[in-house]
Amino acid sequence: MPIYQAPIRDYQFVLNELLNIYQQDELKGFDEFDPELIDAVLQGVADFTTDIMLPLNGSGDVEGCRLVDGKVITPQGFIDAYQQYVDNGWATLTCDPEFGGQGLPEVVGVFATEMKTSTNMAFAMYPGLTHGAYAAIHTHGSDDLKSKYLEKLVSGEWTGTMNLTESHSGTDLALLRTKAIPQADGTFAITGEKIFISSGDHDLTDNIVHLVLAKLPDAPEGVKGISLFVVPKILINKDGSLGDPNTLCAASLEHKMGIHGNSTCVMNFDGAIGELVGEPHQGLRAMFTMMNQARLGVGLQGLGVSEIAYQNALAYAKDRIQGRALSGAKQPEQAADSILVHGDVRRMLLSQKSFNEGTRALMGQQALWLDESERHSDDECAKVASKLAALFTPIVKGFVTDQAFKACVDAQQVFGGHGYIHEWGMEQFVRDSRIAMIYEGTNGVQALDLVGRKLLSDKGEALQIWSLEVKSLIERNRGTEEMKPYLAGLMDAAGDLEKATAYLTTNAAKNPDLIGAASMAYMQILGIAALAWMWTRTAEKAIQTIAAGTEETAFYQDKLNTAKFFMHYWGAKTRSLRKQIQLASEDICGFDNRAF
Repeated sequence: MPIYQAPIRDYQFVLNELLNIYQQDELKGFDEFDPELIDAVLQGVADFTTDIMLPLNGSGDVEGCRLVDGKVITPQGFIDAYQQYVDNGWATLTCDPEFGGQGLPEVVGVFATEMKTSTNMAFAMYPGLTHGAYAAIHTHGSDDLKSKYLEKLVSGEWTGTMNLTESHSGTDLALLRTKAIPQADGTFAITGEKIFISSGDHDLTDNIVHLVLAKLPDAPEGVKGISLFVVPKILINKDGSLGDPNTLCAASLEHKMGIHGNSTCVMNFDGAIGELVGEPHQGLRAMFTMMNQARLGVGLQGLGVSEIAYQNALAYAKDRIQGRALSGAKQPEQAADSILVHGDVRRMLLSQKSFNEGTRALMGQQALWLDESERHSDDECAKVASKLAALFTPIVKGFVTDQAFKACVDAQQVFGGHGYIHEWGMEQFVRDSRIAMIYEGTNGVQALDLVGRKLLSDKGEALQIWSLEVKSLIERNRGTEEMKPYLAGLMDAAGDLEKATAYLTTNAAKNPDLIGAASMAYMQILGIAALAWMWTRTAEKAIQTIAAGTEETAFYQDKLNTAKFFMHYWGAKTRSLRKQIQLASEDICGFDNRAF
């Protein structure tokens, strides 16, 4: 079975030092927690995920879910593990105290999510999607809907799902056919079929709350005609008790590449009773609350699986002996050196390490922006944070999952032939992480959203705000000799981003197809520049801490070494990506369809 050690010290560094969350007095509720409390929470999640969730990851993958007599049965051990999850209160961490939540900020919750996805991505999806359903109802639901559903969703007594995709309508939701017919009692009869519904049915809870996109009879054409409905598996009586089954079912289970422990269902709604969330024809706005929550969660899935893959690849590289170092034997007492001495193995491991640690810092920053957008006492600061979080949503979902999958492939490669064999766990990590590049909007769609909406539609306002942050970091460290290697890498990445941005803003108006041709490379440039920003901030903090005197010099020196590697290895990629945008975009647009 794969090993896992929760990176608690790294969480502490990001929270305590890099983001300084315990000094955020202007954020509502942040004064109610301290390092001791947060450390205890994170350690509790670490113990639960390592002891309970991790042992079920491989067995759940082999056993998978089964559909028996119209009901989904989850892998052995999942029911007991989920009950422990609920009993321990892990479902309530970042939810509103009014509905039974603990009120912790998102910046803490993201690291709990990382640990859950590291140890058992399939299991973690059940409560993960529930949190998204909670967020949508909490933000857009009526008081009646909130009182009916939120307490049960917060506690984990019930779970939630999101139902968007139809067989003929994936990303283009304007084509969906699911109908919602108004009833005399104010409810709606929902009829249609949805596919790829994660956690669509299971035996973990007594009820499942489905959020379903559908169209009313008088709906306008296109996405402006979409409404959102809450449709429970089991109807709820006026006193809050469970009543009769609703007219919906899991028609089949998808046969898929990975995440076998999660039930991915084809869902049929046959006049199922539902209630409107928000206003008629405004469903997409409400669903985006859930989707954006899910996109951050998907990015954390990428990071989580990349982290456990790296930890196991590193352990294997230290233990496996094969060949000798090119410069001569490093472990002459053994028949061969460990493969950690080989340059290509070191390259793959350092690529994973620098990506994981930089991404962890970026995820923390993204979560803090989300907290600021909801909790900041200054409305203008809250708006700025919201704009930055929106800008970086395609990065934490698209760029992160792209690179996390590649990191998992590299980790598998370290194992050689053993990485292709199931019992080592590496091939499961590759299979599981692959879906993160596809669902909640494929990464190509994320890149298109980044360039088409976040860059061009608002004339790059959010990007300009972030660029000022980058420039401020550079200016305050320009006179510090030790910071030169990190500043150089950041300035190179930021410069390539600026040139790529100028190309697109100049040429896209004349040829809009360039947006699609260049968007993926542009997302990669911004992603690398964002990590370079986080690594420069990390280096700044490490240099200051070492200079002030610390008993953990080795920890901070490791951060500096890893930051330097990132700048030299990852940072060098932005120039080629920028050249690709400038040179190949018009070629992509210009090819005649017959040439393919």
